[in-house]
Amino acid sequence: MMFTPSKILYGLAASATAVFAAPAMAESIGKPHSGGIGFQPGVTELAHDLHWFDAILHWVSAGIVLLVVVLLAIVILRFNAKKNPTPARFTHHALLEVAWTAAPIVVLIVLGAISLPILYKQLTIPDADLTIKATGNQWYWSYDYPDEEISFDALLLPREDLEPNGYQADEYLLAADAAVVVPVNATVHVLVTGSDVIHAWTVPAFGVKVDAVPGRLNELWFAADTIGTYFGQCSELCGKDHSFMPIVVKVVSQEDYDAWLETTRTAQGLPAKTAIEVASAAE
Repeated sequence: MMFTPSKILYGLAASATAVFAAPAMAESIGKPHSGGIGFQPGVTELAHDLHWFDAILHWVSAGIVLLVVVLLAIVILRFNAKKNPTPARFTHHALLEVAWTAAPIVVLIVLGAISLPILYKQLTIPDADLTIKATGNQWYWSYDYPDEEISFDALLLPREDLEPNGYQADEYLLAADAAVVVPVNATVHVLVTGSDVIHAWTVPAFGVKVDAVPGRLNELWFAADTIGTYFGQCSELCGKDHSFMPIVVKVVSQEDYDAWLETTRTAQGLPAKTAIEVASAAE
């Protein structure tokens, strides 16, 4: 991997960020667990909607399976050779054919009517409190906070560096040497693109996933309502180190976020914002 001046400069920022970030790493909410079969806890409106719709789909699927099993049982028990030695010769039943054609159509229309508003909500970007640009590279993520003039890379954290940076042993391959930091309850607008091949920016606990396509700017949004550390990974096969592109998002209080901004700006050689600039950004 080629090290540019910006990456060397970021190394200093990452060190300062790690010092600030380590205490909050104890509360890792959004990560996979051994033996888990359900969703990670949802901490955004989008994730709650997805989990709710998934439950509806499971109940509908369970009802369809039950209906099919009951119909099979009736056929087996009532129309076997022993109870029905002389089978009927008819080949059509207009009412049944209309029913088994119309019923699935109705089910699909109802499910579509429920799912489309959820999809529309995901794709409609509200007024954002914070904008971040995420760029997928082979094989790491680059982040820009354009309003703050902050830029940094986030690379896989080696196993031996997990504990010094406040991560647990089971968070290897999930932890990165730098995290995206956002305030709790803030509406975050994320612009996603790729620099070489297609990647995908995904954080399951937020209910967000979008492709990072070279030459194209995709977008998503989230507003996390719970302070903690959340993990994601590249979700589009992008080459030999596809499995080594972790995403870490830290949701912190507004005070901690402001402190992180100042620490990171100082580490990157940027001047501290004046009170007027801070007030203007808040508006």
